[in-house]
Amino acid sequence: MKDCIFCKIVRNEIPSYTVYEDDIVKAFLDISQGTPGHTLVIPKKHIANIFDYDEELASEVFARIPKIARAVKASNPDIKGMNILNNNGQVAYQSVFHSHFHLIPRYTNNDDFKMIFKDNSKKYSPDQLKAIQESIEKHIGD
Repeated sequence: MKDCIFCKIVRNEIPSYTVYEDDIVKAFLDISQGTPGHTLVIPKKHIANIFDYDEELASEVFARIPKIARAVKASNPDIKGMNILNNNGQVAYQSVFHSHFHLIPRYTNNDDFKMIFKDNSKKYSPDQLKAIQESIEKHIGD
């Protein structure tokens, strides 16, 4: 895609701090650096979000994420964990509409990165959960 910032990075029209690259993916530091080492992994082919992957590309991209994550972790002995995030759609906070995975190193429980999940466990009855489950199940393979 001509105007996509990540496609421009893939084509080396915009500089990046690339940590890994092959014919399928490019991984580079996120300029926002949520924590030191925050890396983005993108397919070189323009794919807007998770809903647009075919099985082959998904397999190829996802297979590379652990290798890149291990390299990020090995780069700093203070890294104790890692969040791997993928936002899909504006409502899910996707800001660049070229699929990308955030590898966010975690150093302590008190670093500058926060994720908050509201506990809705009492909000849904077993019947409601069963209806959600069945609705998803019937679309597997679509």
